[in-house]
Amino acid sequence: MLNRTLLLVFLTAQVALGQTKTKITVTDITRIRQVSGIELSPDGKRAVYTLTTTEPATEANEYDYRTHIYLTGLQPGDTKALTRGNESARQPVWSPDGRYVAFSRTVKGKSQVFVMPMDGGEAYQLTSLPYGASGPMWSPDGKRIAFSSTVSMAEMLKDSLLNPGRKTPAWSLEKPGFRTNDFIKADPKTKANPDGSLAEIRAYLNKDVEDKKAKVINRLNFQGESTTEPDLSFTHMYVIDVREGATPKPLTRGFASVQAGTWLPGGQGLLAVTDRDSTRHPDREQDNAIIFIPADGSGNRTTVLAEAGKGYGSPEVSPDGRTLAFLVSASEGVNFGQIGLATLNGSQASDIRLVTFDRAPGSLTWSVTPAARKGAAATPVLYFTASSNGGTPLYRLDPSTRQVTQLSDFESGVTYFDVAGNQLVYAKTEVANPSELYKADFSNGSSRPAATPTLAGVKLTSHNDWVAQRQLSFPEKRTYKNSLGQTVDYWIMKPSQLEADKKYPLLLNMHGGPTAMWGPGEASMWHEFQYMCAQGYGVVYANPRGSGGYGLNFQRANIKDWGTGPAEDVLAAVTDAAREAWVDTARQVITGGSYAGYLTAWIVGHDNRFKAAFAQRGVYDLTTFLGEGNAWRLIPNYFAYPWTPEARVLDANSPYTFVQNIRTPLLIKHGENDLRTGIIQSEMMYKSLKILGRPVEYVRMPGATHELSRTGNVRQRIDRLLRIYEFFERYVGPDAQGLTQK
Repeated sequence: MLNRTLLLVFLTAQVALGQTKTKITVTDITRIRQVSGIELSPDGKRAVYTLTTTEPATEANEYDYRTHIYLTGLQPGDTKALTRGNESARQPVWSPDGRYVAFSRTVKGKSQVFVMPMDGGEAYQLTSLPYGASGPMWSPDGKRIAFSSTVSMAEMLKDSLLNPGRKTPAWSLEKPGFRTNDFIKADPKTKANPDGSLAEIRAYLNKDVEDKKAKVINRLNFQGESTTEPDLSFTHMYVIDVREGATPKPLTRGFASVQAGTWLPGGQGLLAVTDRDSTRHPDREQDNAIIFIPADGSGNRTTVLAEAGKGYGSPEVSPDGRTLAFLVSASEGVNFGQIGLATLNGSQASDIRLVTFDRAPGSLTWSVTPAARKGAAATPVLYFTASSNGGTPLYRLDPSTRQVTQLSDFESGVTYFDVAGNQLVYAKTEVANPSELYKADFSNGSSRPAATPTLAGVKLTSHNDWVAQRQLSFPEKRTYKNSLGQTVDYWIMKPSQLEADKKYPLLLNMHGGPTAMWGPGEASMWHEFQYMCAQGYGVVYANPRGSGGYGLNFQRANIKDWGTGPAEDVLAAVTDAAREAWVDTARQVITGGSYAGYLTAWIVGHDNRFKAAFAQRGVYDLTTFLGEGNAWRLIPNYFAYPWTPEARVLDANSPYTFVQNIRTPLLIKHGENDLRTGIIQSEMMYKSLKILGRPVEYVRMPGATHELSRTGNVRQRIDRLLRIYEFFERYVGPDAQGLTQK
């Protein structure tokens, strides 16, 4: 009994001292729960949100992602699940009277809209559209729901509601040898016969396409994320009465997508975004317009905002219906959206004003701030988030002065939020916890400008409280002045179980994009950084020139220079980190994915300090990338087309040009279904290094897309992390054997 008592005392003391905390493990990736989809109830007393979890699948070692809807009473611990089961539920929205929540759920492989009574009872399925239904939006009177549905070209040609008269597009399908689109109106009576007439041969060839024996590609943007897509698709908006058995009717028609819908407060219709010029092929039209769509189903539309060479999007109407907030940017080149404000009179916009704010805003959300004094009118204000300086702060815009106030810090990230009056509910990511739900009351002064803005939030959930039992590494921020005179932020993370007088390997980990941004307030790398620190590695990461989050000039600083300049910035960061007393300078390694896969290969082709490198889903030859990846517009935006006189810049900036200089042991990884960067990029690099007799290994992930590390198969995500660690251990681990470079 005494021994047991002493043991309990000892364990209690350890907990008090934090000595029982354990290292982050690779399978902890399955324990992270992500909060999103937040919406406050109309009375501001409750909120719904979604929680995405990773659950064990029936097959051994496999996992499924599931998303379900939760309800919170806005008090700590007052949270319950509203949906459950194998089929995910998402996109919850309150009815205006707060009695119902509409949401989307998959039924027989298609998303459909459901309605759940909040006073008890089962949710019922509102839509059964063959094309699926998602993104429900309640009308202001609560009697109707607008939603979106995506329809293929083949379906459009047959659908008399979406395509009255079953017409063909106004723009050409660009099939060589045909002057019109009449070829798509094949006579159904013509029999498929390979030995028949020309019409019968064409019918035979069309049957091969239908039977998936051939893909005929005539469009420009034929590459999706995981497969080629010769057939166009169009997103249309519908409206349906909120009652069981109701029939939806289309609000939009024709061969152009309509998205980002939002009701006008009077319920007379919606604002949405579509191609500015519907007579141009959708793959070639880069300009977007904001349009008004009447709710009567007439199919008419009125242009609200449009301009050649610009893209308008994200329309949000103030609660009083008088002001339209939107984002606008140049349609081509390296840009990001600016917030615009316009006076709205019905469906007519005037007095357009742009807001001076040198970051990329998103999640525009109106709220009405209660009057500061009795008898005064309530004031609509606009809230938004923007990646900035390593975090994702929440901002508030006063429309009358166009002044922007930062409400939260750079050390955390507001990933989702909703606001009503003085009440804010938001999801936050930070080093101490990857995702939780919080609330804040602006009436207590937390919205006042401060030197270091910090939301005085109350934590409502404990979805990731298990992290408190893990030993974490907290990053230290530093800065570097580069050769352009720009300040570059970077962070150094020590091994999570650092011992005095012991030396550790150092990992330079780089972000992609190239306009991505990393920092302590960015959620996607939380587990990877902590896992590598738990394995005894120091980690350094930076936001080199070209990164987002530091303004337009900084983002454009790598135009025609993807290699030399950004490499200077990240290498300056790792050079400084290597001066730390705990770093073994002889054991430095490097990795990065997508654009950072490019940068990894570029650096090891120009610098020999690293003992090993891991290039992930990268781009290595820019000319080839133009044809192979669906992100091909990066080539003209940053460089030049290969057939122009400026094309030499492509070879000068391609890591493949310097492949013969690579002597660092290199592991290359690519998803076999990755069409964003294209798998031939990796094949070329691997085969060339193999011919040269260099130490190189190639890992292909069957079925994986470019999103493998973020939303891909969980087993493959675990495999990826373990391969990073295992490959580096070959060269910098305690039993390293392969330290010799040819």
